[in-house]
Amino acid sequence: MSAEAAVTRVGEIQAMLGALRGQGPATGGATPPSTDFAAKLQSATAATAAPVATAAVAGGSSTPYDALITESAQRNGVDPALLKGLIRQESNFNPAARSGAGAVGLTQLMPATAAGLGVADPTDPAQAIEGGARYLRAQLDRFGGDEAKALAAYNAGPGAVQRFGGVPPYAETQAYVQRVLGYARDYGSPLHGSLASSQASSSGTLLSNPTPIGS
Repeated sequence: MSAEAAVTRVGEIQAMLGALRGQGPATGGATPPSTDFAAKLQSATAATAAPVATAAVAGGSSTPYDALITESAQRNGVDPALLKGLIRQESNFNPAARSGAGAVGLTQLMPATAAGLGVADPTDPAQAIEGGARYLRAQLDRFGGDEAKALAAYNAGPGAVQRFGGVPPYAETQAYVQRVLGYARDYGSPLHGSLASSQASSSGTLLSNPTPIGS
């Protein structure tokens, strides 16, 4: 049953209840229904309303560009929820976003990185999402499928991840990794234990800001 049909059905049941209680437009008065019958109608109302509430909750996980994100994620073999989390953190789904370092678009690619990924216009959502998915896939391949390390490489550069043997002790990068993984979890990703590994690697001395993507 669609949400619209469910709402209509709830209205019909509530109207029936009102009429049976003598609150409707019926003439000559109405005999109040038995307690058992009224209880059954109340139960039916609750059961019919449930799909409406469920639909509202389910709709909370949708994001702009869902179709493009899912297609690029599947094409590049990455978790769509992880890619959504990355885009949310990078640009909050603003295709015109620009950083002070020169990163552009939904996935905040530096110009040289964008060109290397075949992205001619990083402000174009389809190109930016595809480029970001390709770059994320490359980092996952580089770091054995570890989402935390791949995200750290996306933020701070793969050299930093290799140099420190994991998520670098940069405050910005460690916060970035945990936020993206948290968003991905909200969007439905199991994350394969990466959230725990990223938190475990966050101990130690924190250093200054990392190098922008692609520089």
